[in-house]
Amino acid sequence: MQEQPSIITTLPGPEARAVIAQSDLVTSPSLPHVYPLVVRRAAGCVVEDVDGHHFLDFAAGIGVCSTGHCHPRVVQAIQEQATRLLHICGADFYEPMYIELAHRLSRLAPGKGPHRVLLLNSGAEAVEAALKLARYHTRRPYVIAFLGAFHGRTMGAISLTASKPTYRRGFGPLVPGIVHVPYAYCYRCAYNLSYPSCELACVDYIEEALFARSIPPDEVAAVFVEPIQGEGGYIVPPAGWFPKLRALCDRHGILLVDDEVQAGIGRTGKMFAIEHWNVAPDILCAAKALASGMPLSAMIARDEVMSWPYGAHGSTYGGNPVCCAAAQATLDVLEEEHLMENAARMGEYLLSRLRALAEQSRLIGDVRGMGLMIGVELVRDKETKEMASEEAQEVVQACFRRGLLLLPCGPNSIRFSPPLIITEAEADRACEIFAAALAEVEGRG
Repeated sequence: MQEQPSIITTLPGPEARAVIAQSDLVTSPSLPHVYPLVVRRAAGCVVEDVDGHHFLDFAAGIGVCSTGHCHPRVVQAIQEQATRLLHICGADFYEPMYIELAHRLSRLAPGKGPHRVLLLNSGAEAVEAALKLARYHTRRPYVIAFLGAFHGRTMGAISLTASKPTYRRGFGPLVPGIVHVPYAYCYRCAYNLSYPSCELACVDYIEEALFARSIPPDEVAAVFVEPIQGEGGYIVPPAGWFPKLRALCDRHGILLVDDEVQAGIGRTGKMFAIEHWNVAPDILCAAKALASGMPLSAMIARDEVMSWPYGAHGSTYGGNPVCCAAAQATLDVLEEEHLMENAARMGEYLLSRLRALAEQSRLIGDVRGMGLMIGVELVRDKETKEMASEEAQEVVQACFRRGLLLLPCGPNSIRFSPPLIITEAEADRACEIFAAALAEVEGRG
């Protein structure tokens, strides 16, 4: 594919406009199109639209395309499997691809095994299954989740989600028994404290306020948590937070459910992000990057936790053999092409470039992340931290016009989640475009 242009002044082009007009007639109005991108094809880190424009992709399908678009080894695995078997339903029959992938994910899961694996189609499905399993195994009614969390849009998942009112408006009553508490968002501490002198008061709150005054801890089935909040703003908790949360769960026999749908499968420089804190969950949900774009998710649980009986849960398409082949190829590429190491290395490089840019920009309030899961929070005033929500949207659009695909997250943040194959030159190009977009919105460009 050609080098992406420095700036595009005719977006969307005529063919894209025609497609968008048809889409507006027949597709659900609920689909949240961020900008008028109509894709024809993609390869590696570059996307081409139907009018021939090229874009450097630092969104990767919301973190899905970790091996890059159409990685040859993944494509080959899909093609070869498609000639042998498209579908058999691993819920009703024994399918070797399902079993082999389950073994591999069991070995990769953090913590001491053995683990059992349920394959499904999406992150939301994995979360739904985890919610059902947690209640079934513990026989407890309550679940704790976090403000800012995004766990999906199905009924149970949306009941756990608390990142935007839009996701919940009009769908109540939601699943009962779910309580939300503040996440470890140090840049905007809910308790107006500072780390580390706070001594992780956001964990203490669960014990000292919630359990003491509202919910008996022996009636709490699980705590659902993202190791790094995704849709909530790419928020990284401080050192010590996860070990303290794990200890709280252990004291009260509460399951720790780790939602790795966006953060997992190598994005942060480790297979699963929670490994950065040397903590093992009881249940783990993986999806998005697991099969490089094919619909596949996994709920992985400790053997003794996966205690539900025959027929309690299943999926017609979960563990589809073509998707399993894509997942095996994806994991092979991650390991053999050292993409997790590249994610760690390029993540540090991107963080340094973006933090240097923050010193020059009046809009950048915070830069945070691990590996290639990086968030840039925009503010109108660095002292008051007033959120620059409109400006964040404007910067995303200005980047799009210049040939860089980024997505917003949280009320006022922008996420950098490129394929794990990015090079230093591509990181430099992205930072140059981002700087130019910031300058335009700030009135300097």
